[in-house]
Amino acid sequence: MSINIGDLAENVAFYTEVLGLDVLPRPDADIAVDGAWLGLPDGRQVHLLVQESRPADGQHFAFEVDDLDAVLTELEGKGVRVSPPSTLAAVCRQSFTKDPSGNLLEFNQRL
Repeated sequence: MSINIGDLAENVAFYTEVLGLDVLPRPDADIAVDGAWLGLPDGRQVHLLVQESRPADGQHFAFEVDDLDAVLTELEGKGVRVSPPSTLAAVCRQSFTKDPSGNLLEFNQRL
């Protein structure tokens, strides 16, 4: 997944220090924009791309978590503001925050 961001250093710090993703080597290719490749523990990748465009209202992506309450406690302990958890009946519990560039992130615990 690729995410348009503003400040590269600020967003790399958020995704690595706050969310725990790992910095991966960026491919040695002719990529016209600055950015960073990050890895999730399950092998999926998040590509941060420095762009002027901003996220559309409501556009978001989700991180599936095993224990939403533990994730929220950890995030709040790091100074991250998150929405109170809500429940979609028989589907999931979820909470939201934004990255430094305003991208909406969901933390989703399946029921």
